Amino acid sequence: MFESQTAIASSHSPHLRKPGSKSVSSDLGAGEPGNSVQEGYVFPLTVGEMKASNSPMHTTSIMPSPIFLWRFKVIWFLIWGFTCCKIGWDSVMRMSADLRDLFLYEAFLYYNPLLLVTMMVWLWGVCLWVFSQSTINYAKIFDLDSNHLTHREIWKCSIWMTVIVPTSMTAYLYLYSHGEVALAASQPVILYVAVALVLIFPFDIFYFSSRYFLLRTLWRIALPLQPISFPDFFLADILTSMAKVFSDLERSVCRMVHRQVATIAWFEADSVCGSHSVAIPLVLVIPYIWRLLQCLRQYKDTKEKPTLFNGNTSRWTYVYRRLWLFSSVVNSLYSFYWDITRDWDLSVFTRIFKFNKPSLCTNLFYGRRWVYFWVIGSNLILRCTWTYKLSAHLRHNYLTVFMVTALEMLRRFQWIFFRVENEWNKITKSGFQIPMVDMPREEEKLLGLTNHNV
Repeated sequence: MFESQTAIASSHSPHLRKPGSKSVSSDLGAGEPGNSVQEGYVFPLTVGEMKASNSPMHTTSIMPSPIFLWRFKVIWFLIWGFTCCKIGWDSVMRMSADLRDLFLYEAFLYYNPLLLVTMMVWLWGVCLWVFSQSTINYAKIFDLDSNHLTHREIWKCSIWMTVIVPTSMTAYLYLYSHGEVALAASQPVILYVAVALVLIFPFDIFYFSSRYFLLRTLWRIALPLQPISFPDFFLADILTSMAKVFSDLERSVCRMVHRQVATIAWFEADSVCGSHSVAIPLVLVIPYIWRLLQCLRQYKDTKEKPTLFNGNTSRWTYVYRRLWLFSSVVNSLYSFYWDITRDWDLSVFTRIFKFNKPSLCTNLFYGRRWVYFWVIGSNLILRCTWTYKLSAHLRHNYLTVFMVTALEMLRRFQWIFFRVENEWNKITKSGFQIPMVDMPREEEKLLGLTNHNV
């Protein structure tokens, strides 16, 4: 009797319960015959213990592992890629041999600009990942707020772009080859309109702050009425490597506006959107005009004469071939010299070039001298290749032009590392030490997202 009372009392004892829980009595077996002293025993259960049985630990045990999910996504991605290639190849083979090249040329024109932009987004994510693993505070260099996109979010955007753009291209090939010309013509139009709407969408979704930062920087580049900041000329330099992308975008939009998509009306050189259109060289030179205006503005603010030389516009009219070749060589060599001495401020070749700060050679962030020799050599070769791509006789060799443009973007990709490194060198050498605590690391941001009340 005393034992049963003790058991009942212990179930209500505040010292034996978990803090913040309520006691729950259970009279299992209380009225069953054959129970002796334990007949009236009450099993102490707490609300906390009942919740523990339904805790996330039990639910996560049945969830697949992250490795399994990653492999599952990779398998589906490979299946999707194989399906697009198979449908695209079969669609092209259905075309007659005399129209096949024109058909591919037109389809490639609409989609290769967005494919190259997707490639650049992937490479920018790689840059951010490398910066996040180093001591370079890129958020301070670019004056980014705490909501800036990390490399994970950049890669998420690039994955969606990698899926959407080839899918639209596959649909275009399939519909056109099966006689659905109107539906085929709508595919690139829908894609271009969707991309434009996502960029200018005025509501706070789709990374609104990052989209606003990009559009504001583009506006400052187009109208350099204010002092030039680092993000301004940094993005302007990248745009000069994407001049061919802008030219193809202009020709694609021109055909969409004049309803020449999925037709051969554009093939005539004298047509509105033909190969002799005056808009082609104008669009090609726009990024260089923007950069020239920036250099003039920098000279107005700093009175540094080298900024005027950086604004040289050697994209002259293609009147005389020798003059064109000479200007191309001069532009390539001077651009290479500017990359080494001004953008990167490397002192590896002090005996060849004159450097103002030869001590920077001892402050190489990436630690291996051969990396810098490789970057310098490849930069020179790709500078010359990029200028050769703008020659008029390569206009219809779209695969060659695409490859050379991709190589130029790779050159710009490796240029980014050393340009940002040089800017960080200038900040730290000036005596203004930026505290790294201002920039949370990726792990801290992810942990901060989980610390919320439900």
